[in-house]
Amino acid sequence: MMDTSKWVPPVYNDYGITQWGWRVNHRENFKVSSNAWIGSFSCIQAKYGVEVQDDVIIGQSCVITSYSMISGKSGKVTLKKGCKIGAQTTIAPGVTIGENSIVGANSYVDKDIPDGEVWFGTPAQHVNDIADMKKDKPSIYPDNPNVPM
Repeated sequence: MMDTSKWVPPVYNDYGITQWGWRVNHRENFKVSSNAWIGSFSCIQAKYGVEVQDDVIIGQSCVITSYSMISGKSGKVTLKKGCKIGAQTTIAPGVTIGENSIVGANSYVDKDIPDGEVWFGTPAQHVNDIADMKKDKPSIYPDNPNVPM
């Protein structure tokens, strides 16, 4: 869980750009938890709704769109609790990223990702389950196995 003791809500300028350099169009349809982190240069198009839940991390330069002028697709995008989105990833309209799931950098996500899975690629594909990864390697720090993955 992230430390939210010093969390500051976003402040938007006239162009929808926050003090951290990420942008939101249709802010009235954008919901962000008070303990989510969104990387600079990310663009969020929330015409049909974008929800970012607790403990979500979005890397730099991501695109999250609830409407595509190219395909004509539209729909709410939901990033569920604890999911992590790698830098330069694009999430298409109508997609839900499951709780605690991970999307690798430079991915294109055009379908729902279930809870607890790891996906990456263009288009993104399932590559592993978080539970299986924790069995094989319970910590990312070999010298300190008490730090969870």
